[in-house]
Amino acid sequence: MKNFYSLFLLVGMLLINPLLASESYIVPRTQWGQPDLQGVWNFSSNVQMQREARFGDREFMTDDEVEQMRASLAAADAASDQAVPGIESESNPGGYNDFWVESAGITDQIRTSHIVYPLNGRFPDLVEGIRPIAGGLGPDVQGERPVRFVVGGITKNGPEDRGLSERCIVGFNADPPFQPSLYNNNLQIIQNKDYAVILMEMIHDARIVSIDDKPQLDDSIRQWSGDSRGYWEGNTLVVETSNFTGFTQSYPGMGTAENKNLTERFTRIDNFTINYEWTIEDPSTFTDRVTAVIPMTKVAGQLYEYACHEGNYGMVNILRGARVEEQLALESGI
Repeated sequence: MKNFYSLFLLVGMLLINPLLASESYIVPRTQWGQPDLQGVWNFSSNVQMQREARFGDREFMTDDEVEQMRASLAAADAASDQAVPGIESESNPGGYNDFWVESAGITDQIRTSHIVYPLNGRFPDLVEGIRPIAGGLGPDVQGERPVRFVVGGITKNGPEDRGLSERCIVGFNADPPFQPSLYNNNLQIIQNKDYAVILMEMIHDARIVSIDDKPQLDDSIRQWSGDSRGYWEGNTLVVETSNFTGFTQSYPGMGTAENKNLTERFTRIDNFTINYEWTIEDPSTFTDRVTAVIPMTKVAGQLYEYACHEGNYGMVNILRGARVEEQLALESGI
C-alpha cells in the first residue's frame, strides 16, 4: 500500500517502542493542570482487528514476522502498480484507486491484532439470533430497513436503502469507537478545563465530551455518536459513552448499538504517541465484552474539512440510474 509520511514527525519516531516508553516520561500539562492530549493524531494501521489463529494468544509479532508482513505488502503494492486500470467487473466498478490508501502505522512494535480481549484476539461470539451484515462495495446485500451498516445498500428504492456513509450520516471509520480504515484516519483533540472535543476527519464529526460531572442524558434521548462523559484517571482521559441510537451497529457488521456501552481510554505515553484503548459492553450483541488497543501518532499538520457530498449528489444519481435500468428492462421485456 502507498503511504505518505511527509506530514509526520519522524525524527526518532521509528525507534520508539511504546512498551518500553520510559516510566519517567513527563506528560505535558494544559494551563488547567490536565494531561495535554491536544493536536492532530493519525490512527492508520495495517494490523488486523482480529488475530489470526497462528499467533495463538501472542500479542506482538516477532521481528521476522514484521519483515515478512512488510515484504508481502510491498509485493501487493507493486502488483497493483502493474494492473491495468479499469472496472473490476461488469457488475462492480469497485471503489477509489489505491492512491488514497494510508493503512500503515508508524511504529516498529507491531501487534498481532488490535483486539486484546478476549485473549485469543478475536471478537466474542454473537448473541443467538444476531446475523452479521456488513454491506460493501459489491452488489447490494439482502436486508431490510433500517440499514445500519455504512457502505453499500440493500436496494435502490430510496435513500433509506443505502448505507449510512453513502448518506453522509456516519463515517465508515469514525463511529465511537473509531477504527483504522483505508484513509482519513486522522482526528484532532481540543481541550479546555471542562470539555474535550474529538474532531474526526471522516465526515468531520465533532464529539463533545463533558468532563465536569454533568449528568448523562435521559435514556429516551439517543444520538448517532452516543452521549459521552469523561473523567481523568491519572494521566488517562477515560470517556464513557451510552445513549447510542439503534440505527447504527454495535460494531461494523454486527448487531445494533441500542444497548451498547463504550469505554475509551486515551493515554499519552510519549511525545509522539497516544495509546487509544476501547471496550464495548453490549449484551444484546456480544456474549462477552471486547477490548482493543490502537496507537495514535502525532501529525505535524492541520485537519482540513472532509466534506461528504455523496448524499447531496451521488445519491440522486444512484437512484436515477436504478430507475433508468428498470425502464430499460421494461422496454426490452425482460
